[in-house]
Amino acid sequence: MQQRLDAGKIAPEGYRAMSGLQAYVTGCGLEPLLLELVKIRASQINGCAFCIAMHTKDARKLGESDERMHLLNAWEEAPVFSPRERAALAWTEAVTLVTEGHVPDAVYEEARRHFSEKELVDLTYAVMAINAWNRLAIALRAQPIVARTRAGA
Repeated sequence: MQQRLDAGKIAPEGYRAMSGLQAYVTGCGLEPLLLELVKIRASQINGCAFCIAMHTKDARKLGESDERMHLLNAWEEAPVFSPRERAALAWTEAVTLVTEGHVPDAVYEEARRHFSEKELVDLTYAVMAINAWNRLAIALRAQPIVARTRAGA
């Protein structure tokens, strides 16, 4: 697969607008590591290899373990996530998969137990942003940046 188009070069105004939302999310006050977990989980759901590679690398730089990142696909069964992280991951899944039952009241109520009103709005902006980035990267076939390792047989 090859990248189809470079959105930043072709439509820099749109790219700057997306970057503005991302800058807000980055500085909103939510824990940086929590935001990376949200980005990884949404990217897993959407199948965005570019974003998964980027955000696992970013999470690792913040001190996240490979073990926890490997368990994100099964976070509901993995006891390694805090109640706040679990609420954020449930919120991420519900907002990302909004066509599959909207955002259930139970997910909202659990999120409200762990996030203030502003934090929940900011978390929603974070989920919106990564979903938008995923769609851009997937549609234009952005290639993941990964270290080359020995290929399997």
